[in-house]
Amino acid sequence: MNSEDKALRRIGLGMMLAFWLLLMALGVWWFERLIETRQYPNANLAVSGQASLPITLQRNASGHFVAPGHINGEPVRFLLDTGASLVAVPGNLAERLGLEPGASADFFTANGRARGYLTMLDQVGLGGVDAYDVRGSINPGMHGDTVLLGMSFLHRFDIQIRGTQMTLSPAQAL
Repeated sequence: MNSEDKALRRIGLGMMLAFWLLLMALGVWWFERLIETRQYPNANLAVSGQASLPITLQRNASGHFVAPGHINGEPVRFLLDTGASLVAVPGNLAERLGLEPGASADFFTANGRARGYLTMLDQVGLGGVDAYDVRGSINPGMHGDTVLLGMSFLHRFDIQIRGTQMTLSPAQAL
């Protein structure tokens, strides 16, 4: 093998290595998008100013309804919880949002009794629908950045769950 053949062989090996690295990178990117879509299928829900009712949400791979929204103009991730009376904000997130803790209160959760603070949220939005002066709670024991969107906001809607979809329609007056 002469030096020209060796150089061509090296170029060929380099191109093959680059091809496999590119293919692996594309595979990782594709799988990350797949996992993200399964965990957060409602990521493209309108966040503000584009109210389109009814709002239809897809259940994620864990069986929950998770959607983007905002509190006091700041983007948050909501987990819709029809069993929660209030909009429950983790303590660390409440601090970042500048929420003022009010009276101390006990809350009864799926994990037992928890101590937190009552608060008033100036504005809460989901799917382009905004509500003002929404009762909430600050829960120092909650961790992460996911807010439980409880009935103090959700009572504005008629809620229907069918299979993997939750539909929020304007509540009908009685």
